[in-house]
Amino acid sequence: MRLCAILVLIILGACSATPSNLRTVDSVDLNRYLGKWYQFAYIPSSFQPLEGALSTAEYSLLPNGKISVVNTTYEDWTGTQVRKVAKAKAWVVDPSNSKLKVRFFWPFTGNYWIIDLDHENYSYAVVGEPGLKYVWILSRSPLISPELFEQLKTRLVSQGYDLSKLVETHPPR
Repeated sequence: MRLCAILVLIILGACSATPSNLRTVDSVDLNRYLGKWYQFAYIPSSFQPLEGALSTAEYSLLPNGKISVVNTTYEDWTGTQVRKVAKAKAWVVDPSNSKLKVRFFWPFTGNYWIIDLDHENYSYAVVGEPGLKYVWILSRSPLISPELFEQLKTRLVSQGYDLSKLVETHPPR
């Protein structure tokens, strides 16, 4: 019973949003956003501690208009040995498609705000939440250029993020 109470408190803390001035992108074309993304860097959390070498997220549209989310963490960079799979559902909560709610298990939801995006090619995206506790830098390939990574980090700091806990999870360069 005590463990259940602790888990609920951890999840509620992870899902709660404090007001902030976090800005999302102006618009997201969900059809272009769907598909496979590689996690390039992130801030670890209680629900996603530092684990594995390769992590991916795959988004697909469901018949009811919601989005299927499948996060996969692998043992290494070959992508053959799966360590963990987490499935969720997400749905849009604003007209720009840049703010979503995601649910890994009922009744808890978390904020999934797209705060930076390559609008031309959809080659990278940055996802955050209004409490500024979590952020994920995603790419369509396992690597992004060091220059782009520095630009994304600069923009995150300008949005109020403390990147002292940011962990890079990309393959060796």
